[in-house]
Amino acid sequence: MTTDDRTRAAELDQARTTMNEAGASRLARRPWEHTGQPPSDTDLVRFAAWICRDAQGTDPSVVSAGLRLLSSARVELDQIEAGLLFAARGSGMTWPHIAEALGLGSAQAAQQRLNRVLARAGDRGAEA
Repeated sequence: MTTDDRTRAAELDQARTTMNEAGASRLARRPWEHTGQPPSDTDLVRFAAWICRDAQGTDPSVVSAGLRLLSSARVELDQIEAGLLFAARGSGMTWPHIAEALGLGSAQAAQQRLNRVLARAGDRGAEA
């Protein structure tokens, strides 16, 4: 792990700590989470947006922590999307059906979407 990676990891840990201290540690556990599992970065970003809805009492450190976690929350969502797309194919859905569910105009657009999601998630060699 490079120094930049360590610095980034420490910044993310600090952002998570800030969010947990602001109340995210008391978020209800989702049915798919294990007991004691910390909130996902996606949940932390959503929590930040919720508690910052009143600009008058917003703590800038909470806003900053939420912003810092956006990138890792996007990675989480890309992984979820890829999983759902693979599940759709595995359940027998055709690319035209998937395209319709995604609100896309064609099967090709749905396949391209999967390829873009996989590329963003770091699986650049994968093909749909």
